[in-house]
Amino acid sequence: MLDIAATCLVVTALLAYLNHRFVGLPTSIGVMVTALGFSLLLVGLDAFDIVHGLRNYEESFLRSIDFSNVLMQGMLSLLLFAGALHVDLSELRAYRWQIGSLAVVGTLLSTLVVGLAMWWVLPWVGLPLPLIYCLLFGALISPTDPIAVMGILKSAGAPKDLELVISGESLFNDGVGVVIFSLLLGTLASGEAPTFAHGAELLVHEAGGGLLFGLVLGYVTFRLLRSIDSYQVEVLITLATVMGGYALASRLHVSGPLAMVVAGLIIGNHGRSMAMSDTTRHHLDLFWELLDEILNAVLFVLIGLEVILLQFSTGIATAALAAIVVTLLARTLTVGVPISLLHARFGLPKGAAQVLTWGGLRGGISVALALSLPAGPEREILVSLTYCVVVWSILAQGLTIAGVVKRTVRT
Repeated sequence: MLDIAATCLVVTALLAYLNHRFVGLPTSIGVMVTALGFSLLLVGLDAFDIVHGLRNYEESFLRSIDFSNVLMQGMLSLLLFAGALHVDLSELRAYRWQIGSLAVVGTLLSTLVVGLAMWWVLPWVGLPLPLIYCLLFGALISPTDPIAVMGILKSAGAPKDLELVISGESLFNDGVGVVIFSLLLGTLASGEAPTFAHGAELLVHEAGGGLLFGLVLGYVTFRLLRSIDSYQVEVLITLATVMGGYALASRLHVSGPLAMVVAGLIIGNHGRSMAMSDTTRHHLDLFWELLDEILNAVLFVLIGLEVILLQFSTGIATAALAAIVVTLLARTLTVGVPISLLHARFGLPKGAAQVLTWGGLRGGISVALALSLPAGPEREILVSLTYCVVVWSILAQGLTIAGVVKRTVRT
């Protein structure tokens, strides 16, 4: 495990240096581009029997990493907490119904739209899949990834209210997406369709339990921070809150991602203003910002390197193009159209619908969920499709979202 962590950090540091020194892209995108380029270079060299062993080494290294477990049980809790820590709760509360409707209703509708559309499209390219697998794809690809979204928005220059809604939606809809995915995965395992009552019960238990657990966890941590004044101990308490809280949420079978978001919001707002000295705030912000940047870079490097494990064919390439179009169409129908029709009710600037549609980036969470599917040919197809959508999302949409903001948004 230590060797894997050391290798990841060394590779990430080298690629971050190359990006900063020669490429000049935002760090998250830049390291993924360089990692992706490196993997594709190895594939090309291997095809001509050049440095054959280097590709084999990268493949064996990546297979030794359980990407799904590393992200969902390790990195995700830290990244979500770090992202929520800097969201203003008073501003978030002003857009609570907009964020809630996009995160819950939008994710549910998008799952259905993507699932049904792919179920209809895939037979045309010679890759028919059962409806349940198509719905699973819809559930894992519909949530926007807070890690990708918040990293890109820092440099996009979007108006504050628009940035707040996109960030808030991305922080909460991944928890909803994981609940839907879990319900569908249970259906696949049992072979029995869930009843509405069972689905509602699971949603309340997972999502509602996660929100409640996050409130309790955040309050307890707030009380601990308020009782002392030692930035070393207080930073350690927040780190223990995230690691221990996420592990306990898994044992309680409630949504760990939602719990981390709520705890981060409480500590980042009430904790920051009422339980910390200026010195503690400075060190806490510095610690979590650095940790967020480092983990983001490592995650995007792993996404870039993972391409070497995928098996592509003409059918997969055609299906991937279809999946990209379908996910963009679903995002337009479930987010863009409602915001355009209810523009006054949403209270967002003109052009918000285009930005929210194009800014719906997918990332590591989608890849991790796809990799958690049971082994089989269906899994291999969905992993390849997910990877292509994620890479398109981060590169094509992530690199152009700032231009979309400048061209379309009118305050």
